[in-house]
Amino acid sequence: MNSRSPHQAVYVISVAAELAGMHPQTLRIYERRGLVNPARTQGGNRRYSDNDIALLRRIADLADEGMNLEGIRRVMELEAEVAELRSRLAVEQRRADQAETEAERRQRRDLVPLRQTVAIFGERPRFPGR
Repeated sequence: MNSRSPHQAVYVISVAAELAGMHPQTLRIYERRGLVNPARTQGGNRRYSDNDIALLRRIADLADEGMNLEGIRRVMELEAEVAELRSRLAVEQRRADQAETEAERRQRRDLVPLRQTVAIFGERPRFPGR
């Protein structure tokens, strides 16, 4: 079982390039363009995580669709923004659901059951105790 986090940077550039199906020089170019930001060892060597590899594959997919690097950068910015907005929306939806549940609970607690009486048309209703 793999207990390593997908954020943990473990791959050297040659392994990351192979896993992403790219040349190591391509990874350096992507880093210079700000598309990927690998971790660095104390000695300054790049280390890539599983998330970085997935990002490199996404970049490759967009490039295969004919996008230039600036277009890819913009698409990735927008995808990150959409992910953030979806996350915030999910939080607000949970808050709204909780507020609705709480309002319904309070409303039920505030309801007072009425005594039910049967009234026959034409007769005056009789109330017990009167």
